[in-house]
Amino acid sequence: MVGIGTANAVPAAQIVIAVIPIVGIVMGAVVVFFYLLWRHRQIVRQIQAGIYKKPVFDLFLFCLLAGFLLAGTGLTLSLLFVFLEGISYALLGGLIPLACGGSLIAFYFIARPNRKDS
Repeated sequence: MVGIGTANAVPAAQIVIAVIPIVGIVMGAVVVFFYLLWRHRQIVRQIQAGIYKKPVFDLFLFCLLAGFLLAGTGLTLSLLFVFLEGISYALLGGLIPLACGGSLIAFYFIARPNRKDS
């Protein structure tokens, strides 16, 4: 019986299989590097021309959105791991994002500025 997997592959194929993820990571890093370089040069030229506007970032809204996304993902993963494996260490894969999401949602409601609508 012939096994399936990289352990039974020809040595040249093992090398190709090992190099593919490395090449992908390096190419991704090059793309990110050049994007950051281009964006930096663009901002510097905007500052020199006097047309740069600082971007507005709403931390509270970002925390609320990230909290809901993490809590939803964590709840789904927690339920999946409970049904598949029961109570085990795999359950941490869902409980950790669930706790992070809950913490971000709690931060939103505790630290947001009071909005009094008249």
